Parts: sequence; structure tokens; C-alpha cells
Amino acid sequence: MLDKLLVSDILYAATSTGAEFAEVFVESNKKNSLGLINGKLERALSGIDFGIGIRIINKDRMVYVYTNKKDRESLIQLIASSMEYANMVVYEKSRENKEYEGMGTTLEICLIYNNRVYIGHIGDSRVYRIRNKVMRKLTKDHSYVQQLLEDKKITREEAMHHPKKNMLTKALGCTSYIDPDLRARVINKNDIILMCSDGLTNMVSEEEIYQITKENPKEAANKLTMLANNHGGYDNITVLIIMWGEKKVWI
Repeated sequence: MLDKLLVSDILYAATSTGAEFAEVFVESNKKNSLGLINGKLERALSGIDFGIGIRIINKDRMVYVYTNKKDRESLIQLIASSMEYANMVVYEKSRENKEYEGMGTTLEICLIYNNRVYIGHIGDSRVYRIRNKVMRKLTKDHSYVQQLLEDKKITREEAMHHPKKNMLTKALGCTSYIDPDLRARVINKNDIILMCSDGLTNMVSEEEIYQITKENPKEAANKLTMLANNHGGYDNITVLIIMWGEKKVWI
């Protein structure tokens, strides 16, 4: 008997450039079907060169993965292989058509198993965890502004309005090779996981994100999207909220 893993919208993606590719992820999830890109990533997740045999079933906006390997390193490798394949698909697409030359996107993956969330991250979309009364960012932006912050060359206030805020240092599909962040974090029964694109975080403060999500997780994705649009909404706005204890996902 294969063990069942729960992957919370493992094919979630938010756009930076190359919107056509990323929008397929979002729309196919909203329509509750695997869709074209999901099928491509299913082949990636089948463990090319890694021997991780799986199959994917999409149900109620959740993606269920069946695998016979469930140790930490195998799960991290599962995410890494899917991201590598997704990168190859976008990169090859950009080479086929001059119109797509230089396109790239961000990608966030959350795989939840045995009270741990396994995260794959590249770009400046984000994954947050809300626990009790604290919201913590579980990813680090791959951006020029983030590097300036780490080097203490600008303040957080200056970062919010920096003219090169959208310049990425890492992205999916820009080169044939990627080096994503891969990590595992403990997730408790009442934790809330929030995944979002920079279209949200550029328009809505972290304090507002926390307050709205904590108050009503079920309605928060819609409320946060509306608020970002009301504040200007010049970029793709994607919000996905996971309540692990209730096995619920809202987009």
C-alpha cells in the first residue's frame, strides 16, 4: 500500500513575466482540474532519474500524491525535481518564440506531510505561516532589493518604494539551470499557511495581511485581493490560504 501525501496546490505559481505560463497554473486550480501545465509537472513529479513513483489526483483544490518514499530527503528531492522540470518547460518555451525571449516566473510549492511543510521557492512570491498571534515569512525574496536590505544599504521603508523593487536575482525559466530554496518547517494543527504573489505584498502591508487572514481565513483570499486592487493593483495578485487542521484551501 502506498502512503498518501497531501500537496497543497503544489502547482501554484505567480507571475513576474511570462504571464501565459503562470496563469495556466492559477486558472486550472480554480477550475478544479489538473490542466495542461499540471500534466507536464505530473511527468516531472513522476521522478525522472530519481525513482520516485507517484500519481496525482486533484480533488477540492488539493492535489493528492501517492508515493512509496516519504523520508525528508526524498520529499525535498521530489519538490526539486518538479521545479527543475517546470524550469525546463518555461525555458524551452522562451527559446521557441522570440516574443517570449527572457520571460520568467516565480514558483512556490508547499507539500504537507506528517506535521511538516516542505517548501520549494524561487522568485519574490512568498509563503507565510500564521501561528497563534504571530505571522512569520518562511521564504526569502530573491530580489535586488532584498540583497540591498541584507547588506544594510537601504531601510525597510525605502525598500517598499524602491524603483528596482521588481528586479529578481532568481526566477523560473530564465536560464537552463535553477537553484531554488528548499526547506522543511514544522506545521501545527491550527497553523495557517498563506502563499501569495508580490502583487499582494506590494500593495498590502504585512500587518493588514495578518489581521485580515487571522480574522476570517475562509474569506481572506478574496478580501486581500480586493484590497490590493483598491490600492492600485498594477500586478498579478494571487493569494492561497491553507488551514492544515481543517484540510481546507481557499484561493
